[in-house]
Amino acid sequence: MADSKARSERPLSPHLQIYKPAMTMIMSIVHRITGSALYFGTLLLVAWLVSAATSASAFETVHGVMTSWFGKLVMLGFSWALLHHMLGGIRHFIWDTGRGYGAEQRSFLAHATLAGSIALTVLVWVIAFAVR
Repeated sequence: MADSKARSERPLSPHLQIYKPAMTMIMSIVHRITGSALYFGTLLLVAWLVSAATSASAFETVHGVMTSWFGKLVMLGFSWALLHHMLGGIRHFIWDTGRGYGAEQRSFLAHATLAGSIALTVLVWVIAFAVR
């Protein structure tokens, strides 16, 4: 019984209730989520390539799904995830060089990653529709 009393008096480790979410924390979590989402997007790319190699009817089926409103929404999310993950990787590369560790620099890089990924996604989709 002495063990249980000693354990109850030990301080608990700080957790989510203690820490205020910082932009760098959120971007770290989003970087991991986008990395996972890229696996799903790669499966979509494989499905498209396999359908193109299989037959015209298989390709038409996959093309019909990809060009539907839901398919375009999924592709928009995939393109944002790809660009966000890329910019997050660049942010980590900057940190690997020993730069950008100041509080203001970390916050700037986190905000720039988010703003840049949104801007690049919009740019890619505008160019895609303009060329089409």
